[in-house]
Amino acid sequence: MRMGLYVFNKRLAPYPLCLLMTAALLIVCQSTGVARAEHTMKLSSAAFNQQAEIPVKYTCDGMNISPPLAWSEAPAGTKSLALICNDPDAPAGDWVHWIIYNIPAEANHLPETIPATESLADGAKQGRNDFRRFGYGGPCPPRGYGSHRYFFKLYALDSMLNLKGNRVDKKTILHAIKGHILAETKLMGTYERK
Repeated sequence: MRMGLYVFNKRLAPYPLCLLMTAALLIVCQSTGVARAEHTMKLSSAAFNQQAEIPVKYTCDGMNISPPLAWSEAPAGTKSLALICNDPDAPAGDWVHWIIYNIPAEANHLPETIPATESLADGAKQGRNDFRRFGYGGPCPPRGYGSHRYFFKLYALDSMLNLKGNRVDKKTILHAIKGHILAETKLMGTYERK
């Protein structure tokens, strides 16, 4: 009762009530992303859903081809995109399955079966994966190690990457994109060899 009188006291009401309303509005805005200039770039695949099993077709037990990926809501000012696919559950530590960068800003998808070459027709480039090859290398966890997670991480960048040589790896890419990331998103799939 005392608190109610305090809040609705004619002299004091505007201050605490105003503060409470402002705090509540900030909480709502932050939870919905309105208060911050965050972008909600989304990444998906027609082949598998978020946290679902990656079909055998895209693994070393199948055709070992890259899955189709699609994205939306890349922010204004995007000059290129980069994608890294890795397995943090590998016995030897983080294992890189795919690096592709300088994807044109106007692109909104990668089709299935990207060629395993350093340079692509649209100007995009591919780095070396931990299988020591250009392009995509599908999930291939050791048998008996349980289900592994495969993260496809997409970055919208404010520049093209001017990288020389044919030894572009994950460390090189992460260093190059530092300070140039406008937005990022990820898609995670799983795979287990029994």
